[in-house]
Amino acid sequence: MTAASRVDENTIRALPKAEVHVHLEGGFELIDLIDLAKAAGVALPGPARSLFDVSTHHAPVHDDVTSGGGAANGVGVGGLSGFLRFLDWQCSLVTTAEQAARVAYRFAARESASGVRYADVVVNPTHWNAWNGRTPELFAAFAAGLDEARQDGLASIGLCVSLLRSQSRSEARDLVEWMTAARPAHVVALSVDGDERVSGRTGEKFTEAFTLARDAGFHRTVHAGESSGPEGVWDAVDLLHAERVDHGVRSIEDPALVRRLVDDGISLGICPRSNVSLGIYPDWASHPVERLRAAGVTVTVNTDDPAPLGTRLESEWAICADTFGWDLADLGQLAHNSVRASFADDDLKSGLRAEIDLFLSDAAAPVTAESAS
Repeated sequence: MTAASRVDENTIRALPKAEVHVHLEGGFELIDLIDLAKAAGVALPGPARSLFDVSTHHAPVHDDVTSGGGAANGVGVGGLSGFLRFLDWQCSLVTTAEQAARVAYRFAARESASGVRYADVVVNPTHWNAWNGRTPELFAAFAAGLDEARQDGLASIGLCVSLLRSQSRSEARDLVEWMTAARPAHVVALSVDGDERVSGRTGEKFTEAFTLARDAGFHRTVHAGESSGPEGVWDAVDLLHAERVDHGVRSIEDPALVRRLVDDGISLGICPRSNVSLGIYPDWASHPVERLRAAGVTVTVNTDDPAPLGTRLESEWAICADTFGWDLADLGQLAHNSVRASFADDDLKSGLRAEIDLFLSDAAAPVTAESAS
């Protein structure tokens, strides 16, 4: 792509869009962590200036079994298991309802700054150690922050409550029974995440919980096909009633699975930088997002854990455009995919589609002397 035809980050930021694969646990900026650690009287695990580089931590732990790893620096040094431990540490700093509400508000503000009108955000209660046994209170605090964000004109946010793969069948059922009975504000879906390589195949274990969630009217999104091969994605669609698969990139290895995703309209919430940073793929050019897109799969490009990965959504889209030769029309389709794949309500989706079409129409309009003046 030539410099003249390159779609820059400012244009991408202005393009209305949704984000469908991003974790609330991955939204803590460095200043947030420093402030929270000071408030809690907790020492940082490494130098403040390089906190997101696990290789600089005072006592890094290297797991014998994990997904990815091997990077020279950054949060991916210890693979996915090491990264999840870092998220545990981050979230353990949040101990009050006011702090939790502020985390949610700041997330909505960050999404809005990237042109996101709606986001499905994954929240795994097991990361928030100070809230063990108080999941309803935690989500009430998040809802308060998101309500304030909406009042201030920021992005609308849906919460996807996530199981950890190592949890038990009964823990999964209990979580869904709470969701069904309480109908917590802003909660739209059940999810599951964690290191597939460490936990192994867990689809059968969570079938009951996801079936209960489906029958109760909750959406379903499943992390799969990241560290596992295509079998994890098969389990997600066959056993867990997944409407959307987060990551799912290893689907490219199984043509029959790719056809299934296309035929059933199951989208993939892809996060290229995350996959590269954690060592799933060696570089952007090797990433299969374009091959999946060309095969007809509904793909979206997302940030996963933007703060520790050092990115924003407009940067992810711009790098994909540069790497794979996508133009503004391609990014417009990506924006439409993001809305289609989201769990926003029908009215919001309709309005967003109209916004995207208007933006693309205005961008394609010829520049005249009158319009330029």
